[in-house]
Amino acid sequence: MLLKGRRFVVTGIASKLSIAWAIAESLHREGAQLILTYPNDKIKKRVDMAAEAFDAVAVIECDVGSDESIQVCFDEIAKHWGVGDDKGIDGIVHAIGFAPADQLDGDFTQATTREGSQIAHDISSYSFVALAKAGRELLAARQGSLLTLTYEGSISVLPNYNVMGMAKASLEASVRYLASSLGGEGIRVNAISAGPIRTLAASGIKSFRRMLDVSEKIAPLGRNVSQEEVGNAALFLLSPWASGITGEILFVDAGFNTVAISEKIMMMVGDGEQ
Repeated sequence: MLLKGRRFVVTGIASKLSIAWAIAESLHREGAQLILTYPNDKIKKRVDMAAEAFDAVAVIECDVGSDESIQVCFDEIAKHWGVGDDKGIDGIVHAIGFAPADQLDGDFTQATTREGSQIAHDISSYSFVALAKAGRELLAARQGSLLTLTYEGSISVLPNYNVMGMAKASLEASVRYLASSLGGEGIRVNAISAGPIRTLAASGIKSFRRMLDVSEKIAPLGRNVSQEEVGNAALFLLSPWASGITGEILFVDAGFNTVAISEKIMMMVGDGEQ
């Protein structure tokens, strides 16, 4: 019960396969209280399932593309955890990313548009800053932490990841700037760069199954990671055990990010030369 009595807001649950679901599960297992958010009525039913599974305090609408919606959401959160001597929250999990489907298919230069880039950066990157702004007072009250999810495409070129690579690079920069900005209030800010996982969001990336296969072959552990492994890493970063860590990107990818050219890659593309 590492987190007994602690309070967390979790965004981005889209299904039981979501990384956000696994994070909520890990937090709940260790005794945390949860408030879950949903972006629209289509997703709400799935979030309601999570709320029942994890005994959530509340399920609140939060469209991160709207500052007004974010503010209304945190006004509601404050009604639960923003009053009395024991007010505040211990963490916000930002597990949100989106780009129009046509931006994630084909040659980067040809596919990327101004509008697509703006949407990807707004929803996938700026929304993290927006949540930090709205939750700042509640986080400071308990010296809480912010956590977001990024991906290898922020630093390396991956087929069809395209504009999301730009957005994730921006997101990682915001982790560092937020850590600097909020550190004086005791608020920590970190990210997890997870390996490829079969999620609803990942299904929108063309050839994702092939990316899974390649990652499994290249990663030093010889496999891909699970939602549970990412959830447990998130638990660590959000817990008192990580009290001295901020502004960091933690890779949970079976070591994939450490490999440039492996023996297996050479065998896959080689011509038989020894």
